[in-house]
Amino acid sequence: MKILLTNDDGLYSAGLKAAYDALSELGEVFVVAPAVQRSGVGRSLSIMEPIRVSEVKVNGMRVFAVDGTPTDSVIIGMYEVIGEIPDLAVSGINLGENLSTEAATTSGTVGAALEAATHGSKTIAISLQMPDVSKFELTSKADFSFASKVLRDIAEVVLRKGLPEGVDLLNVNVPAKPNGKIAVTRLARRMYIVSVEKRLDPRGREYYWIHGEEVEDAENGTDIHALRQGYVSITPLKIDLTASVEFEKVEGWFDGLEWEV
Repeated sequence: MKILLTNDDGLYSAGLKAAYDALSELGEVFVVAPAVQRSGVGRSLSIMEPIRVSEVKVNGMRVFAVDGTPTDSVIIGMYEVIGEIPDLAVSGINLGENLSTEAATTSGTVGAALEAATHGSKTIAISLQMPDVSKFELTSKADFSFASKVLRDIAEVVLRKGLPEGVDLLNVNVPAKPNGKIAVTRLARRMYIVSVEKRLDPRGREYYWIHGEEVEDAENGTDIHALRQGYVSITPLKIDLTASVEFEKVEGWFDGLEWEV
């Protein structure tokens, strides 16, 4: 089995090493990851600048460090490093949870998984809830032992059985305080109430920080609710974002619109 492993936290992330150790039991693992922290870049792709790759040794892993995004890493991993679509692609283990529709469109972890799934690989994105540890601490004190077991077991199932029909990838979130059970969930609408803080630098010039507070209420059946109850949340995702509506009704919404050409 050939397994492509990437992340958005960079090659020195403790979560990347934990994922590597778990997946090495299942096949040959190719680590192709951003050289630096690239959180929040979604599925962005470097098309206006060259991408440089360096082969390095990090924490006992042979890593192809990509001077680009997580999506760049997936493409280079598949078409240059491995030379074929891998049996499995894994993005993570991310430092911090990736929940709700917000994460599905902004997370570099999920973005890399979406890219891998687009090319036909069975794919898992996996993240560890870390409420007491900064997302940007690359040397994390978080305990990845349980998340590693979760990844190993879910990956083994996916390699053996594939993904359910209609599912392109799995977005897995592991709680900081697990109850040992899983819950198959849907994406919550949002996780944060966004706010903008304006500050002044030492020279008196304005700058801004975008941040937010977590929503307090989350509906039963959502990924946020499950994680807060201690469940490993498994959210089946699909690449096709087309709304599940009757197209005739949408056409009627714009009835009468036409242009001379």
